[in-house]
Order: sequence, then structure tokens, then C-alpha cells
Amino acid sequence: MLRVYLENGPKWTFACALDWPGWCRRGKGDEPAVEELLSYAARYAAAVGALEATGDPTIVGRVTGNATTDFGAPAVATEWDLETLDGAELDRQLRLLTQTWNYFDTVVTNAPASLRKGPRGGGRDRDDVRRHVIEAERGYAPKAGARIPPRTPWEQQRAMITDAFRRREDGQWPARYVLRRMAWHVLDHAWEIEDRSE
Repeated sequence: MLRVYLENGPKWTFACALDWPGWCRRGKGDEPAVEELLSYAARYAAAVGALEATGDPTIVGRVTGNATTDFGAPAVATEWDLETLDGAELDRQLRLLTQTWNYFDTVVTNAPASLRKGPRGGGRDRDDVRRHVIEAERGYAPKAGARIPPRTPWEQQRAMITDAFRRREDGQWPARYVLRRMAWHVLDHAWEIEDRSE
């Protein structure tokens, strides 16, 4: 079963797959958001290496979004994130997060340094996007229970984040939500780089 929840802001709605970290897309309303999520199934599978048969989406519920939702990022933890992550499921979700990291690295390696600009000339270039993702992950780390000093090498930073999840230290957000939000941010920027490299 593909469990999906909806995060509704005044302008945008995110549809997020609860059990598949990073698979979360937005649209102008419930149906467009779910359609956008499903349209990314193959792209998500390519990023994480595989996508098991999930069946049709089952909407388990909704949460009320906020200004961050309308800005363009899923921003609200849910009641379903309080479900316990047993060892096997934690391992699976950490593997998916690691796959998003690896995918992002490959995208950055293969992308041109200068990316196509937006309609008004905006948008960061490749290395600026990479730096943004690194800094954002450092910002997310305390939510998972990790404290990462500035200038920590990226591979070490990722290992510290993974270790924090495995130690089950108290983070500021539920583990399921941190995993989903971190993976979403990495993939969203990987896909941005891909789209703006064309």
C-alpha cells in the first residue's frame, strides 16, 4: 500500500509518501498534488535504486500547512511520524536516504557549472546549490539528534547524521519526519539541477 498524506497550505498542497523518504511533490490542490507525486514515481525509483510494488495511493489523512508549505517545502510533522521505526524499517529508510545522497552526488558531478537561469534570470548555479544542500543538512542534523561543527567534511557529516539515527538519540523532530524531509530536500535540488542542466 502506498500511504500518502496531504499537507494543505492556502496556495499549495504537498502529497507525501509516508514510507518512502524524499517522494513528496506539490500541486494546486489535493488531486493535482497526488497526480504530481505519481508522475515522479519513475524518477524517484531511478534515484533510490528501486521502488517496490506499492499499489494505488491511499490517502491516510491531512495536516494543515504553513507559510513554508506555500513557500515550497513540506513543513509539518504528522501523527503518523510517531509510529515506531523498528530496526529493519530504520535500516530501509536510512538506505533510501543514503541513495538520495549518492544520487545527488552523481547529478552534481555530471552537471555543468552554470545552470540555466529562470524566466527572470534567477537561480543558483551548481556549486551554490551543492553548498546550500550541505548547509541545510547541517541545519537538519540537530532535528535528528546530531550536532555537526561547521566545516565538517560532507562524508563525515552524513556519517554523523546516520549514526544519530542509529543511536536513537532524542532529536527535535520524529525520526520518520526528519528522514523524509532531508531526503526530499536532497532530491528536490538534485532534480532542480537536472532540469536546469538541459
